Amino acid sequence: MKVVIPGGTGHLGRVLSRAYAGRGDEVVVLTRRDAAPQPGVRHVRWDGRAPGPWTAELDGADVVLNLAGRSVHCRYTRANLREMWTSRIDSARVVGGAIERAARPPRVWLQMSTATIYAHRFDAPNDETTGVLGGGEPGVPAYWAYSVDLARAWERAQEAADTPRTRKVALRTAMVMSPEPGGAFAMLLRLTRLGLGGPVAGGAQYLSWIHEDDLVRAIDFLVARDDLSGPVNLAAPEPLPHRDFMSALRAAAGVPFGLPATRWLAEIGAFALRSDTELLLKSRRVVPGRLPAAGFRFAHPDWPAAAEDLIRRPQRTFS
Repeated sequence: MKVVIPGGTGHLGRVLSRAYAGRGDEVVVLTRRDAAPQPGVRHVRWDGRAPGPWTAELDGADVVLNLAGRSVHCRYTRANLREMWTSRIDSARVVGGAIERAARPPRVWLQMSTATIYAHRFDAPNDETTGVLGGGEPGVPAYWAYSVDLARAWERAQEAADTPRTRKVALRTAMVMSPEPGGAFAMLLRLTRLGLGGPVAGGAQYLSWIHEDDLVRAIDFLVARDDLSGPVNLAAPEPLPHRDFMSALRAAAGVPFGLPATRWLAEIGAFALRSDTELLLKSRRVVPGRLPAAGFRFAHPDWPAAAEDLIRRPQRTFS
């Protein structure tokens, strides 16, 4: 199987390309800059905005998995927000255009999206059918709506592409837990081992997550199932309040105590980490609906066991 991964040099791209190359698939990563060599992975240059020689890689490919987009782990300055928007929307549009023009278009186009598209809420979980999309919730910072608007526009860019021979799936992905450097798990584990893994702002906000193994398995499932298209939540079935999530991580790491942080301390910490407090404070109570209904079974449905599994794995390093 030939898999083309636009934007595949980041955290998730390394997880997925390693899995595909390890089982013998032909893996092509489209990248805007020089990338470290990966066994079994071929890197091709693109700019994420305009057609070019890279479009030939999509012609005859089996799967396109578009991960392109600036990381959200940054300060939400105007410049960063603009780059987050253009890098996602432009790449989805140009990938869609390349598929439209392909003589032998791929069977399926999996487009990265985000669980952040759902509303900040505590009262009930959000699945694909009954979930409430965000953007107008009372009592939250107004700028949080930007992330929801971006997610909607990201998905619309895929929907707008005229690709009748290519099935389209939008991956509304929760935080992926993996020992891969640069991801959420590596950061949370580091804070935990420093004694800073306590609840933030009381810790009632929900954290949705998915184990790296289930991410790969779920994408494989979606590739194989020709009857599944549109938005699909990639999230474990048991999201937890932040305080319980961090308690389980501390137990798995053998750390007895985690210093709690007030909202204002979280602001200071986010500034120091060059990140934004939305990533910590928004309640993302997101669950899978379509995957289990179609017969998918999670290998790691519960966070305490998943955390223990991840900590037992060798911690990876950048190539």
